[in-house]
Amino acid sequence: MEQEQTQSVSLPRIGEKAPDFTANTTQGEISLDSYKGKWFVLFSHPADFTPVCTTEFVGFQGIYDQLQELDTELLGLSIDSISSHIAWIRNIEENFNTKIKFPVIADLNKYVAMKFGMIMPESGGTETSRAVFVIDDKGTVRSVIYYPLSTGRNMAEIVRLVEALKTTDEHGVSTPADWTKGDQVIAPPPKTQEAADKRANDPNYDCVDWYFCKKDLDQ
Repeated sequence: MEQEQTQSVSLPRIGEKAPDFTANTTQGEISLDSYKGKWFVLFSHPADFTPVCTTEFVGFQGIYDQLQELDTELLGLSIDSISSHIAWIRNIEENFNTKIKFPVIADLNKYVAMKFGMIMPESGGTETSRAVFVIDDKGTVRSVIYYPLSTGRNMAEIVRLVEALKTTDEHGVSTPADWTKGDQVIAPPPKTQEAADKRANDPNYDCVDWYFCKKDLDQ
């Protein structure tokens, strides 16, 4: 019965409201409402005291200040207990000279993990996968990324993703492949022939064709 219930849980989709939750963390009780009006990154890891996850926690702490500068919070999760989380965090501080400043959900009953589709029943395990959800200040899921258990995540990509999403929201533009902050962005295609003709002669745009134009954000 539990197996059937697990398989019936759907993954939150981009553009949908994030599932509501309340959970115990290493920094006290936290709910979705705790992040009302804020962006946050929610990530899950398979288990405490495992090598790849340890490198990731050091890595997530490494980008924590960058995310804070982007007004974005960070929240971790696994199905381990609070005691396990605390012991592991202390171990990371002692062995890797890294103090973990963000909260970590202790999801022993899989309540949050099930809501976010973080457990893959087909894998035959009960641990949470390496999932990353970027959720905006309106509580909307903006990005979903999954990694296999054997592969640690790229922290720079997570920061880049948040920067790109915020740039899109602020300026109404898109970002090309491999975009990083400071690069040109892609302007929305013109919607009329007149606008296309005007843009083709506008020196503020770097156009390959009428539908494909880049520009600097200060233009």
